[in-house]
Amino acid sequence: MGKISEFTTKDYEVIARDYADLKEAARRRCSDPAELEVIQKAFDFANEAHKGVRRRSGEPYILHPIAVAKIVVSNIGLGYKSIVAALLHDVVEDTAYTVDDLRSLFGDKVATLVDGLTKIKTVLDNEDKAEQKSMQAENFKRILLTLNDDVRVVLIKLADRLHNCRTIEFMPEHKRDKILSETMYVFIPLAHRLGLYGVKSEMEDIWLRYKEPEAFHDITAKINRNISDKDKEINDFIAPINEALKAAGFTYQIKKRVKTPYSIWNKMTNKGIPFEQIYDLYAVRIIFEPDPEMKETERDQCYHIFSIITGLYKYKADRVRDWVNYPKNNGYEALHCTLMSNTGIWIEVQIRSHRMNDIAEKGIAAHWAYKKDGFAEEGESEMDKWIARVKEILVNPDINALDLLDMIHNDLIKTDIFVFTPKGEQKSIEKGATALDFAYSIHSQIGNKAIAAKANLRLVPLSYVLKTGDQIEIITAENEKPKKEWLQFVKTSRARRAILDQVKSERQTYIKAGKEMLIKSLANIGRKLTDKTINFLMEEYDIFDTKPEELYFRIGCSAIILEGLENKLRKYYGINRESYFVISNSEEKQKYILASCCTPIMGESVVGFKSSDGTITVHTRTCSNANNLAAKFGDKIVTVKWDKASNTNNLYLARVSIKGTDRIGMINDIAMLTSRLNTNIRRINLGAEDGIFDGHIDLYVHDIKDLESLIGKLKSIDGIETVAKTEL
Repeated sequence: MGKISEFTTKDYEVIARDYADLKEAARRRCSDPAELEVIQKAFDFANEAHKGVRRRSGEPYILHPIAVAKIVVSNIGLGYKSIVAALLHDVVEDTAYTVDDLRSLFGDKVATLVDGLTKIKTVLDNEDKAEQKSMQAENFKRILLTLNDDVRVVLIKLADRLHNCRTIEFMPEHKRDKILSETMYVFIPLAHRLGLYGVKSEMEDIWLRYKEPEAFHDITAKINRNISDKDKEINDFIAPINEALKAAGFTYQIKKRVKTPYSIWNKMTNKGIPFEQIYDLYAVRIIFEPDPEMKETERDQCYHIFSIITGLYKYKADRVRDWVNYPKNNGYEALHCTLMSNTGIWIEVQIRSHRMNDIAEKGIAAHWAYKKDGFAEEGESEMDKWIARVKEILVNPDINALDLLDMIHNDLIKTDIFVFTPKGEQKSIEKGATALDFAYSIHSQIGNKAIAAKANLRLVPLSYVLKTGDQIEIITAENEKPKKEWLQFVKTSRARRAILDQVKSERQTYIKAGKEMLIKSLANIGRKLTDKTINFLMEEYDIFDTKPEELYFRIGCSAIILEGLENKLRKYYGINRESYFVISNSEEKQKYILASCCTPIMGESVVGFKSSDGTITVHTRTCSNANNLAAKFGDKIVTVKWDKASNTNNLYLARVSIKGTDRIGMINDIAMLTSRLNTNIRRINLGAEDGIFDGHIDLYVHDIKDLESLIGKLKSIDGIETVAKTEL
């Protein structure tokens, strides 16, 4: 809930102005007067519910739901129920009204949408639990489960997140970091996967602006300089295209655009190239209205325009991207080519129909609208298939939250390639997939009975990694059944699940085999099978089942390979079988690095991970990155202790986060305390709002006792409720 204060005349004028803008956008989208009446009713209700409440920025809170509703209608293209839900989305969370209240006033669908949005907000705001990776995975699962109910919940949440990003400057730095990290990990990939390029690009630029401010401002300045220098050249480039398209009888418009700062930074970073080597910095977009009287189809008219413009300018052959014939898996369709202007600059030209442009800008909402109106091709699109696949993963009881987090995240960011069936039908599949993955993508029974494949008429094994353009034929045998070894090379979650489902039908056989394999492996290193060992291994392999049979089963079906078992057990059974690594300043000691993610301090409980060059990276034991590494690379774990004698003069950087009730003199009391302790402070970031005081102090200490002493003294200051070391 925001700060409460009386609104001024100016506040009411701003509310009226912003709502008038929303109303106009809604009028263009909703032709039925009855729908506009419901929107007005929702605004009146939300306006009254949030009356007198302000955001961190000081502006009236109601401006936020108005802005979210405007993104929903203008940027995403959703209808009146979504506009209404956007206007009401914070009412249940922040006021005394309930979902049932909204159901009686606005109907079941709106109430369901608001309920879904409220649940997502509750999950994301639960900061303490979100620090645990397993809980993050559960939260991510809950968010995506809304896809099972109504994808509009996710779309409205994306609008909400976009507006929060637009106003992120008013957030404390630590909350800003949390929002930006969530945005990059979850919401930007979701926006991309749902085809919302405008939303995605704006979020990316905001992320870059706050995460890499120097790079953002440098790239923005270079873009602005280039635009002023090249604007006339681009206009001169467009002029002949204009004349040629008019002469050919096309109805069209041409728009100019420059690559976004984030996309430039991303390309510079990933490819290691300077700004000057970005080929497609400039783009010209040709958006045409297909002529129904032309004998050519919409697709053919794209190619017709391509032939016209490549007759005027030379094009870069390896930069042609045909997403008209082969749409992206998020529904994007366009024909891209990069042309050389007469003045020697490369300019990307994007050719789209009006329908294609709508889908490119508004994604899934436009895709479904055109499909509903009969414009889209028959059958499921790749976007429909993706949503169905996500639903299938989410409801599978055999997938734990951590596996699901990896599956869904990888599915969001993966790159697809295109292959063909023997009859020439195009299929998309994720990059790195094998012939067996392809078999399962067609049908589970084809995968189950597969024995080999043909790639471009050449016999290949099922483990063959597919390449774009391959024509694949699957060879099956009636008596064939899935083999546990297949789990070692399949790439897609669908294939893995199908194989595991079949393998589980022979579960007892695999459990028996797995137990025997584990007993034998333990005997080879002089160990016996004990409850202690089983519990350790189940934790090591992220098995949350309480019964050891699941461990045996995974070993028996090759889902777990027992390589490095001795190293895994060494660090568990203690120093009798392994010496400590000593963190020391002595030059003859092995090289080590203190992890920047958790910034260990002398005296803290730590764990080490040995890299291939022998360097030991030291993490705190509670570090989430250390937990991830321990689960995946257990054989790299090294037991670590501090050499206090050689580290006495070292200083360690730490962050102390503070929260409490605000009062006059609070910051002064903290400053006086730290100065009395002769503490070397690097940075203070403290603030107060709505009577709550929070922030953090970055400082240097000699050891963990120094830090604990400081924390104890800070806790004694009147009004401070929590003080804790947190990650930088």
